[in-house]
Amino acid sequence: MRTYFVVASEPNVGLTSVSLGLVRALQRLGLKVAFVKPVTKGDPESEPSVRFARSVCGIDNSPDPLPMSLVTEQINTGKIEELLENIVTMTMSASAGADVLVVEGFHADPSRYFIPQLSSNIARSLQAEVVVVANGRNAEGLAHTTERIAFSRSNGHRVVGVIFNHAASDFDHAGVTQLLEDVPIWGAIPDNPALAAPRTIDLARHLGATVLIEGDIGKRRVLDTILAGRSAAEVIPRLKPGTLVISTGDRDDIMLATALAASNGIELAGLLLTHQSFISQRIERFGSRGFHSGLPVLCTDGDSYETAARISRLSLAVPLDDKVRMDAVVDNMAGLLDADAIYAGLARASNQHMPPPAFRYQLIQKARAANKRIVLPEGEEPRTIQAAVISTEKGIARCVLLGRREVVQSVADALGINLPSGLEIIDPQHIAEQYVAPMVAMRKNKGLTPLQAAVALEDSVALGTMMLALNEVDGLVSGAIHTTANTVRPALQLIRTAPGSTIVSSCFFMLMPEQVLVYADCAVNPDPTAKELAEIAKQSADSARAFGIDPKVAMISYSTGASGSGDDVEKVRAATDLARAQWPDLVIDGPMQYDAATVRDVAAQKAPNSPVAGQATVFIFPDLNTGNTTYKAVQRSANVVSVGPMLQGLRKPVNDLSRGALVDDIVFTIALTAIQAQAIVALPENA
Repeated sequence: MRTYFVVASEPNVGLTSVSLGLVRALQRLGLKVAFVKPVTKGDPESEPSVRFARSVCGIDNSPDPLPMSLVTEQINTGKIEELLENIVTMTMSASAGADVLVVEGFHADPSRYFIPQLSSNIARSLQAEVVVVANGRNAEGLAHTTERIAFSRSNGHRVVGVIFNHAASDFDHAGVTQLLEDVPIWGAIPDNPALAAPRTIDLARHLGATVLIEGDIGKRRVLDTILAGRSAAEVIPRLKPGTLVISTGDRDDIMLATALAASNGIELAGLLLTHQSFISQRIERFGSRGFHSGLPVLCTDGDSYETAARISRLSLAVPLDDKVRMDAVVDNMAGLLDADAIYAGLARASNQHMPPPAFRYQLIQKARAANKRIVLPEGEEPRTIQAAVISTEKGIARCVLLGRREVVQSVADALGINLPSGLEIIDPQHIAEQYVAPMVAMRKNKGLTPLQAAVALEDSVALGTMMLALNEVDGLVSGAIHTTANTVRPALQLIRTAPGSTIVSSCFFMLMPEQVLVYADCAVNPDPTAKELAEIAKQSADSARAFGIDPKVAMISYSTGASGSGDDVEKVRAATDLARAQWPDLVIDGPMQYDAATVRDVAAQKAPNSPVAGQATVFIFPDLNTGNTTYKAVQRSANVVSVGPMLQGLRKPVNDLSRGALVDDIVFTIALTAIQAQAIVALPENA
């Protein structure tokens, strides 16, 4: 196991966010990562590093740290060896089975003389390599960095990398690299103001403000502040998403302007009234729609300028209950670290698997490499627009929104997002006519007339499917506001099944805590035959392999091996035999109970010679009732994220969304579709 001891070159360098960013970067590689913060200055049960390691990075067994008061006492009484033994025991217990251990060290503290030596002793006891977190703003930060490296080396430690946080815009990467000589730079992370934005509730707590209207106080974030000392006409242009308006209670014009902006869909951070003011009943009734649209309204004592000054002193530390912000901070940090520098020479452990962070990371990387054009028929739907913007900005895919540009722009303005230049927006009404003749030709055996085709193409999903059928786009994602049938039916009519496939099936990627599993079929086929079940197994194994998962296929039933009988069991047994005969290289076994497929101890008893039992990664359910029930039970009961359904067996990729899909769900489905498009060989229509 590789162990990294992460230390700060000086105070306030963001040691926690950098340490957890390193954790996520290593997880993305497919490594199992343990995290320990041995000592805390605060309450061990509310130590931010550990709390966020558990909730954001999924490291449930990260232990509570020792309190600094106990550490100080043991050092002052000469019990340093006992202290180190306790730290090593705690650390080794938490890192059992891990590939890499990240240990968060200490900030310098002049009031505690022993911290530098204690850091060195812990690193030596854990046989750890040192990673220095430094201030990248100025030359002074660089001086502290070289001093920290020299101190670590003088104590016999190997410094394997430096991460510069708060890097200046003119950070001289080449010059600093030369100065550090043989210590590589693992990252130079610039400040991102959006990631420092507190929630409105954090502001209310800081000010001790009274909440007049709660609204979305726990979700809205403060990106900008307006001190409304001028007329409403001067304030209105600045009423944008994330803006906090500070006003005295006698400014009815400011209150009404704020309410009007909120009623128009602009998600302001809130309205803050000073001098312990209140909204008059008349004004609240007149602006009722805006005041009750999710807009938080607060009041506080003191004047406006004093309040603004107090707001400027709000701590930038992420509150313990703001998991969303910390997840974004960690994700940003991991994305900006230099993976090549970090992983150079890293001894990969032999026990590789595919944990969720690695799956998500590789999903995005493969989609970027594929560089596919994906059409989104629901182009005026807000979540779809947000997902398209994210996918375009991150290079996940070249997205095409089918929708009226003025509507798309209006939705984007209300959401406070900018439409990137690389995002295509096509009005369906402007192009539908050109697909009438090709659709008639494709459906001539069904007697489709030009008039019927024109009517069918009024549906944006059918239009997008025609674009896909004619190779104008590489894939299609729909379903945020359409049913599965609305998405799949045009695909079956115009795209048809791939060569060698007789059915279309679906699979879900289940992001379990330790690894990603594939479940199929959970969305399409109600009661597949043995032959169809075998084909679903092959399709799902291919899907798993395409996304970096080693396919070991378990054919699920209510009995294992020859222990049970009945029509349902016999269907699964026949399907397993058919799959083995047709695809000899497929690692498959069944019938098999779920516990035998997943738990090694159970597998040893029920199927001791099985190549799949106890280690299955692909689960094929005997029917839709079983598959859909199981996936939803696991998803909800174990709080597991599921990505999908991904459709399998079509000539070209078409994927369905849940109508409750989140923006991230749509982004990942776009990435899935792009990767599918890369894997599918385009064939002529008459093949």
